[in-house]
Amino acid sequence: MADGQRASLDLTHVLYDDSSYFSFVLALVTLSPILLMASYAALAVQTREYLIIVMWAGQFSGELLNWVIKHAVKQDRPIENLGNGYGFPSSHSQYMAYFATFLICHLYFRHRFSLSGSAILDALWRLVVYAGLLAWTGLVAYSRHYLGYHDWHQITWGLAIGAALGVFVYTVAEGIPSRYPTSTLGQVKSFFLNHPVIVWMQIRDGWAVWADGGREGEWRRWRQEWEKQQRTLKNKTS
Repeated sequence: MADGQRASLDLTHVLYDDSSYFSFVLALVTLSPILLMASYAALAVQTREYLIIVMWAGQFSGELLNWVIKHAVKQDRPIENLGNGYGFPSSHSQYMAYFATFLICHLYFRHRFSLSGSAILDALWRLVVYAGLLAWTGLVAYSRHYLGYHDWHQITWGLAIGAALGVFVYTVAEGIPSRYPTSTLGQVKSFFLNHPVIVWMQIRDGWAVWADGGREGEWRRWRQEWEKQQRTLKNKTS
């Protein structure tokens, strides 16, 4: 390596109280958003869903927006020797708020959950999913405060910016185009999905055709082929 000032890659570098199991758990929680980027990549490649790709692009846009705000405001962290860069707004809080807000908007307005036959159980399951997303976001935000990386002012603004960005990206990319397909945004979405390169890449918008994004239909096709294979094997053995 060339001689020069060394810098720490703060992506997975977290300081915590080694004598506290609670602090250790929160250190793991504060690292959990890293899993989302790998999940985005895997889902985008596997499903090739327009919604997932848009959500992923919005997540990157949020990171860029956070960098711009940090360098415009230049507010220090509450403990200066913790973390690299400026502290306002909390990037972890903004990151998770965007993720949770965008996904809750999609689940509430577009996605149809599998029905159990009981309206009460179906409503409770929805609440559990929403509460889980909000709890994860809240734990990550709290971990940033507990570990000393941000104060509540920085965390609150991070949450607010992330939530606003999530609503904005979902509204522009999915909410308006799906509700008003002949609008300008609807036509832009249609142009994107009908572009020869996008067609060649087999990118689709499953929720524009199926209420559950096509999950149940895919499962039924798999189940039919699976049962067909099982019958074939049973006939061979008999």
